[in-house]
Amino acid sequence: MNGIVYLTGAGPGDYRLLTLRGKEVLGRADVVVYDYLADSRLLEFAPPTAEKIYVGKKAANHTLPQDQISELLVAKAKEGKTVVRLKGGDPFVFGRGGEESRLLHDAGIPFEIIPGVTSAIGAPAYAGIPVTDRTAASSFAVVTGHEDPTKAESSIHWDKLATAVDTLVFLMGVHNLPAITEKLMANGRPADTPAALVRWGTKPVQETLTGTVGDIAEKAAACQFKPPAVFIVGDVVAPRPSMQWFDTKPLFGLSIAVTRTHAQAPALTQQLEELGARCLEVPTIRITPPTDDYEALDAAIDHLSDYDWLIFTSTNGVDAFFRRLHGHQLDSRALGKAKLAAIGSATAKALEPYGLTADVVPSAYCAEGLAAALEPLLNGRERILIPRAKEARSILPDTLRRYGASVDVCEAYCTLPASENGEALKDLLQHKALDVVTFTSSSAVRSFLSLTEASSEALQDITFACIGPITARTCQEAGLKKIITAKTYTTKGLAECIRDWRLKE
Repeated sequence: MNGIVYLTGAGPGDYRLLTLRGKEVLGRADVVVYDYLADSRLLEFAPPTAEKIYVGKKAANHTLPQDQISELLVAKAKEGKTVVRLKGGDPFVFGRGGEESRLLHDAGIPFEIIPGVTSAIGAPAYAGIPVTDRTAASSFAVVTGHEDPTKAESSIHWDKLATAVDTLVFLMGVHNLPAITEKLMANGRPADTPAALVRWGTKPVQETLTGTVGDIAEKAAACQFKPPAVFIVGDVVAPRPSMQWFDTKPLFGLSIAVTRTHAQAPALTQQLEELGARCLEVPTIRITPPTDDYEALDAAIDHLSDYDWLIFTSTNGVDAFFRRLHGHQLDSRALGKAKLAAIGSATAKALEPYGLTADVVPSAYCAEGLAAALEPLLNGRERILIPRAKEARSILPDTLRRYGASVDVCEAYCTLPASENGEALKDLLQHKALDVVTFTSSSAVRSFLSLTEASSEALQDITFACIGPITARTCQEAGLKKIITAKTYTTKGLAECIRDWRLKE
């Protein structure tokens, strides 16, 4: 039996503009065939086992010709697979969806068209330009700026098009911009008609250039404005200053490296992207099982009923402990009389899926704050278990022992440098592609320096945003200069810290 092909619009750039239907079919794909304009983060919606094939197409550079792409879709479907053809924008708005669907039909392959947000509307909207407006435009047309070069003559009736509608939107027209504007003016469009180019619309690297039909081509050449871009012509461009919303966000234009683990990075990335930043997730650390073995943790689990307190100093510690607990065929009931302490709100929240609530969460989210919060609750005879990373500071257990408690520290996981990202980090530094690097732990700082092998002089133009004073101190000891520190030691506090810093710049 044949499979099925879903010709799916990926939207104009921002991966969050994918439709629910698009996300649904990606979730059950066997094969994903994607192009240059589709955000790579969309691939994370597909199963890890799905085959992912890049067939990127951009001006004068086709990884795979269109006829071979169509043949690939047919071949994979004939293997009985569910194929998602992920296309930038909408499949039927200059997306060659018509060509692919006809070939699938002729081959007897079932297919479905899943519309996407076209850049013809999405890019102008993110630039603060409506394609229609009650006071300025009651009609619009979408036109290709790059016709099929094999056609004998243009099918665009410039004599009719130039003045037929209020707003004209040209896709893929940067290279032909001089010719397009000349045709418009020659056929009656006034030279002083407002015009705009929007590059990489809806993405944090979006650029907008405004002018008129008469001067936009010259302006674009002067600043070397490159594709992919949408060209908008009409009076709707004029009110843009009053409708801007995306490129006025506080962190717009800022490139930020998020160095948390792959599993934890999205939470911070999402907060920074809401503020307009361009985020690059390049984890400097990865979480692994203990370097030695679980002997100490297993022994503690076997005697959980002996402990009065169970203290967690990170969300990783929570996950590692309960993963090992479940490996012993036990659950939260095994904690018995033990009270729970969490170093911060995020760690406390990590306990909730296990049906647990922390008894103690300090106001200051650090080891010193946690020790101070516990002091009045201890009588000096308690047994305390702290499952954590091997590399953690000793101040918490040392302080609790001074209070008279018996403390067992067990290695529940290990933090190692994410060596697989070393070259990517070096490349970003070499091309000066980073404005800010975020750190949520001292281990992330040390791993960053180890992986990049960069001197403090090479990093002098970068601002390092730290989740708390301990992490900031590690940066200072490493000789880093431009350091900002969150007032609240959470990812939300870190995002707010970067926002406040940017607004003062």
